[in-house]
Order: sequence, then structure tokens, then C-alpha cells
Amino acid sequence: MEWLQDYIRREGKVLSDRVLKVNSFLNHQVDPTLVMKLGQSIGERFKDEGVTKVVTIEASGIHIAFAAALALGVPFLYAKKTKAITQSGDVYSASVYSFTRQQTYEITVSKEFLSSDDRVLIVDDILAEGAGVRGLREIIEAAGATLVGVSVVVEKSFQSGRKSLDDAGVPVYALARIGRMSPTVGIEFL
Repeated sequence: MEWLQDYIRREGKVLSDRVLKVNSFLNHQVDPTLVMKLGQSIGERFKDEGVTKVVTIEASGIHIAFAAALALGVPFLYAKKTKAITQSGDVYSASVYSFTRQQTYEITVSKEFLSSDDRVLIVDDILAEGAGVRGLREIIEAAGATLVGVSVVVEKSFQSGRKSLDDAGVPVYALARIGRMSPTVGIEFL
């Protein structure tokens, strides 16, 4: 996806060799045309996998998961980082550490929305160490659902997130894969 790589080079900001700021178009201010195009690409890749639910964690993955779910014609579900009073006690949960927030969250999904009948696609904005995906995998496994794959907009391939998914046999579809980056050199895509 050369067009996406060009977009990321133009709009993204490399803050360090581990931190890519994409908040001008992906996870603070959002380019809706871009997001819908990303969702179409994800939907095209997973259209034959029998996906029944798209799952993400609030908040940065919500709009991407929405676009992918729309393309696939299925509902999307997001794990909440804080339990609302409207959410019953009957939840699946997992602890997730956020590198960008430097905080651990207890993510939850109401059991009424995820079951062993579901074939789930995880969608998120960025895959680095994979903590969020690990937490969602725990929830999906607890529900007895089938994980059909993981799709992300940006994968930082030099970090361990992809390797842990490859080792577990989970298909990963990254729309843009970064081999390395630095504030002086910029971004090198794979």
C-alpha cells in the first residue's frame, strides 16, 4: 500500500525510534475518507473468513473497526477501558498495559455480545508490542470464540507484536509495515 506509506510519511511524526505520532489523521483528529478506505481494504482481505464480529479496544481503534465492520457487513464491539455502571457484572476481562499512556487498564466486554458462535477479527490502529491484542485474545478465548485474524493500520515490525501472533498461528494483515524509524532518518517501510 504505497499510497498509505506516502500518507504516513507526509502526515506522521517520528518522535523516537519507537514512537510514531499519527494523531493528525488516525487517532486524535481523524481523516474519515482515509479510514473508510482502510476499512474497505481490511474487509476485502477478510471477506471469505466468515467474520461475525470485529473487535477493538477503545478509543483509537474504534473508527477503524467501524469501517472494517461496515465493509464486512457485521457488528463491531469495543472493549471498554473502564467499566460503566450500565455494564452488568457478567463480563470478560483482561489486563492491558498501554505504552503510550503508561498505564494498565482492565478491559471488559459484556458476555452478552461475544459467544462461542463468533468468528472474530481484531482491528486496531498500531501493532507494536501487542499488549492490546493479547488482552483481546484472552477475552476471545474466554468466550470460546474463534479468532480469524488481526488487522492493523501500522505495524512496527521491529517490535515483538507480530512475532507473538506469528508464533501463535494468528494471521496478521498490516496495511503498512515499518522496518525501522528514527527522527533523523524517518520511516523505512518493509
